[in-house]
Amino acid sequence: MDLLHSWGVSLAVHLQTDYKSYESWFQFASTVADLHTAYFVLFPVWFHLSSKVGIKLIWVAVIGDWFNLVLKWVLFGERPYWWVHDTKFYGADARPSLEQFPITCETGPGSPSGHAMGAAGVWCVMITAVLSMAAKKKPPFLLYRWVYGHGRWPSYWLVELIVCMSRVYMAAHFPHQVISGVISGLIVAEVFSRVQWIYSASMKKYFGVTLFLTSFAVGFYMLLKAVGVDLLWTLEKAQTHCVNPAWVHMDSTPFASLLRNMGTLFGLGLGLHSPLRTETKKNSGATYRAGCIIASLLLCWLLDNFTFSSKNQELFYLLSFCKSAAAILIPTTLVPSGLTRLLNSKGDDKTL
Repeated sequence: MDLLHSWGVSLAVHLQTDYKSYESWFQFASTVADLHTAYFVLFPVWFHLSSKVGIKLIWVAVIGDWFNLVLKWVLFGERPYWWVHDTKFYGADARPSLEQFPITCETGPGSPSGHAMGAAGVWCVMITAVLSMAAKKKPPFLLYRWVYGHGRWPSYWLVELIVCMSRVYMAAHFPHQVISGVISGLIVAEVFSRVQWIYSASMKKYFGVTLFLTSFAVGFYMLLKAVGVDLLWTLEKAQTHCVNPAWVHMDSTPFASLLRNMGTLFGLGLGLHSPLRTETKKNSGATYRAGCIIASLLLCWLLDNFTFSSKNQELFYLLSFCKSAAAILIPTTLVPSGLTRLLNSKGDDKTL
C-alpha cells in the first residue's frame, strides 16, 4: 500500500504545482460535491420539480453516506496530509511537501472518498431524471435533441473527474480512494433506481430505518471498541498533522456525519407525512413551484447560517440532527403550506 500511497502523493504534488491557478475551482468543486449542497440546495429545487426525484436523491445521498461511513471504519484508509508525515516509506529522503487548505483536514478515515461517492450517486440521480424528462418532451430540433440526450453523460463524467481531482489536489484523498468512491456511489444509485417502496414509505418505515441505521453504526462502533479497535483513530492524526488547528472541524467527525444524515432522513419522513401537506396538493402550477423553490432556498440559506458551538459534543450532535431535519422540512412542508395559505388568503380577499 505504501507504493500506491506514494504514487498518490506524487500526483497530489503534481496537481498542486502545475494546476495552482485552478485552486479556486478545485475548492469550489469540493464544496459542491459535499452532501451539504445536496440537502440545502439541490433537494429544494428537485423536490418541487419532481417530488419522486427529490425523494430518491435524499435516499441515495443518506444511504450512500451511511454505507461510506461503514466502509471507512472497515477499510482504515489513510489520508495524504497525515500519511506523508507518518510513513517510513521515504526513509532518510526528503518527504514531499503537500499544501493544506481549510477543507483538507477531515477527521474520518479516507477510503472510500465520501465526496466522490456522494457526488456520483446524487449526480447520477439528477442526470437520469433529466434524460427521462427529455425523452418525454421529445425536443423538436435534431441538434438540440442530440445535445440534450447524448451530452448528459459526458457532462456527468466531467463533473466526477473534476471532483476527484479536487479531492486529490486538496490532499484529502488518494486517487484509488476517489475511484472506489465513484464506483460505490454508482452502485448505490443503481440499487435505488430499482427500489419503488421509498416513494410510498410510511412514517413508521422512516422511523424504523432511521433507528436501524443509527443503532447499527453505533453498535458496530461499540463492538469493535470492546475488542480493542478504536474507530476514531483518525481524529488524533488530524489534530496532529493539520497545519492549522482551526481547520479541524467537529462536523467532519464520523458521528457528526451519521447524525446529520439520520436527521435528514427523519426530516423527509416528517415532511412527507405532515398534515400540512394536504393543504398544498391543489397548487401545482409553474409559478407556485418557482415560488416554493425560491422561498425554500432562501430559508435554507438562513438556516445554514445558524451555527452552534462544538464544545459540548452531545448537544452538538443533537443540534446537527435537528438542523438537518429542519432543512428538509422547509421545502417539503413549511414553505408549500405557508405559500398555499398566503395564496388562499389573497383569494379570499378578492371575493369580499
